[in-house]
Amino acid sequence: MKPIRLLSGFLTVGLWTLLSRLLGFARDIVIAARLGDGPVAEAFLVAFALPNMFRRFFAEGAFNMAFVPMFSKRLERGEDAHAFARDAFAGLGSVLIVFTLLAQLAMPWLVLAMASGFAEDGRFDMAVGFGRIVFPYILFISLAALLSGVLNATGRFVAAAAAPVLLNIILVTAMLGAPYMGWDFGMALAWAVPVAGVAQLALVWWAAARAGFPLIPRRPVWTPELKRLARIAAPAALAGGVVQVNLLVGRQVASFFDGAIQYLNLADRLYQLPLGVVAIAIGVVLLPDLSRRLAANDTAGGRDALNRAAEFALLLTLPAAVALIVAADPLVSVLYQRGRFDAAAAAQTAQACAVYGLGLPAFVLQKVLQPLYFARADTRRPFYYALASMVVNAGVAIGLAPSIGFIAAAWGTTLAAWGMVALLWWGSRTLGEAAEPDARLTRRIWRIAVASAVMGVVLWLYAAVFADALRTDGLRYLALLGLVGLGIVTYFGSAQLLGGFRLSELRGAMRRKRG
Repeated sequence: MKPIRLLSGFLTVGLWTLLSRLLGFARDIVIAARLGDGPVAEAFLVAFALPNMFRRFFAEGAFNMAFVPMFSKRLERGEDAHAFARDAFAGLGSVLIVFTLLAQLAMPWLVLAMASGFAEDGRFDMAVGFGRIVFPYILFISLAALLSGVLNATGRFVAAAAAPVLLNIILVTAMLGAPYMGWDFGMALAWAVPVAGVAQLALVWWAAARAGFPLIPRRPVWTPELKRLARIAAPAALAGGVVQVNLLVGRQVASFFDGAIQYLNLADRLYQLPLGVVAIAIGVVLLPDLSRRLAANDTAGGRDALNRAAEFALLLTLPAAVALIVAADPLVSVLYQRGRFDAAAAAQTAQACAVYGLGLPAFVLQKVLQPLYFARADTRRPFYYALASMVVNAGVAIGLAPSIGFIAAAWGTTLAAWGMVALLWWGSRTLGEAAEPDARLTRRIWRIAVASAVMGVVLWLYAAVFADALRTDGLRYLALLGLVGLGIVTYFGSAQLLGGFRLSELRGAMRRKRG
């Protein structure tokens, strides 16, 4: 098998993810402008969270963390990887069909589990109706995630990375078309979700078929390989369940405060931009590469892959975290404050954005450290660590909510993330040489941190000097563009001068990517 080019892969996935996230911004801007922080917006967000939650539980979480290493090792050893993928596709599809049908019956209880604060008002019935429409999305997107794992393991990242773009294109199109077609805005959003799922599945299935892995639906067969897959996936599923419990705790806390679900969602969208670009790129590329290197007993190569992933993560994540903390107010007000989303709502969202910014490096570092365990089929210890983080999250979110309000949910998420990173790092000491930081990473970390701090000071001064321009209609967009541009130039200029990164390395990766 040809080797996976890590940095080139990071850039490919990252750029497509960036496009998807930018379209996600457009989607959320339209929703905020049309629906504000009102009941229809919150009902749709809770309903849409249901298939996304179980998607991460079934496919992108438990199943893929077990499937990708097993599939990658079969590719490396020249075994029948196609048959294994075909059996996994059939098995996952059958489970999801049954699960989707059961969810339709249990939808009122699922909505209550997500947001019990809806029980006493009209948001509940809307959320149940929207939930029944959007939930089949889990079937299509989970199968698409498996096919994406097949593509990523073979070093083909484009189609899998591009598929999420379709979701936001279809959602934005539905929202823009709703007034002209006479559609109810909330229903247009809801029906667009399963349509997008079908489109995403079709794209990655076509790409997998072209790559030599046409996975035709068939009756599932319980093979010894699937039994082993299930045994490995079970702890990862439990760990994924714990992560989703953390999200549930946050939504439950938020549901008791008017508008809070929307505030947290929009803040989440902002920090998910760098998180998605960096963490998704690392998670997608690093896991199959580590799995294949370990299967080939290439410990030195595995160590280099892990360290370059950590370096890439910190290079982009630390400045993004500083920007979210220092410039939360102008970012949120310029991007979201319009229509029914007023200044008070923007201020609440900015507060949540800054708290999430403090946790951003931890969210990304989890994606760097977890493949160390999953590549070795070790899914038990991440589960135990996730349990500990759940305790931290619930304690902070529920314990502090009476005194500090909905923002306790954001603090719980951030502190739990840092606790998870600490445990993953502590546990990695038993994983051998591949888990050790090298001299280059150690040398560059502090340089990246200093460059990020310099950028933070510059952004703070800019926001103070141009405060009026950032609040003035028309000028605020140019002022925000200036803030972002100045931040980018300041950070990368400082990082280059300090030795935090080398522009030549980026140019080399881009040449390999084009080649």
